[in-house]
Amino acid sequence: MNVLPCSINTLKGLYDISGVEVGQHLYWQIGGFQVHGQVLITSWVVIAILLGSVAIAVRNPQTIPTNSQNFFEYVLEFIRDLSKTQIGEDYGPWVPFIGTMFLFIFVSNWSGALLPWKIIQLPHGELAAPTNDINTTVALALPTSVAYFYAGLTKKGLGYFSKYIQPTPILLPINVLEDFTKPLSLSFRLFGNILADELVVVVLVSLVPSVVPIPVMFLGLFTSGIQALIFATLAAAYIGESMEGHH
Repeated sequence: MNVLPCSINTLKGLYDISGVEVGQHLYWQIGGFQVHGQVLITSWVVIAILLGSVAIAVRNPQTIPTNSQNFFEYVLEFIRDLSKTQIGEDYGPWVPFIGTMFLFIFVSNWSGALLPWKIIQLPHGELAAPTNDINTTVALALPTSVAYFYAGLTKKGLGYFSKYIQPTPILLPINVLEDFTKPLSLSFRLFGNILADELVVVVLVSLVPSVVPIPVMFLGLFTSGIQALIFATLAAAYIGESMEGHH
């Protein structure tokens, strides 16, 4: 039987695939770590936009809200309603987490369509939305996984793990696999959709640079917002599921 050599070859093939890169990238060497410079630059810009917007909106709160204050209050109410719908009555402590995920992904997605990243020249590669890189989407999905494990363990203690043998112990492997596939689906769904939107716009701009890309860009803004909403909704749903124990 050649099972062992075949398994080794399969693992080697998967390792080779993991090294495949889409486009060129700018890397920084910080100590013993290799850091993706493009992602850090665009992420810092997105964080600066969020912090600056909030600072401007809440620096002088009014009893009768101004337009900017009214807008941010509406966003907060929207995030609270989303969290309450998916998590339940214990949603309060999770509003900051869900809100941070939603706002960061939303602004990151829109930055790819609205900010002129392409005019900034880099030694290697070019700038794009942070969520256009799989490193960012995985970094967002992993804390979500930690969050729903933490929520379940905090609410139920070690009894949380009994869900893996419900409704029957036969489903133990499937229930365990489900928890591993959640961060994968979150990260790859977001990455794939944002990358596809930007590639479509780039291709259309190169083919028909005058009119066609404009409606596609507006469609990209819409789908980018939807992707942020989907990610936040699923994150809240996973947290609510771990606390309540239903599938």
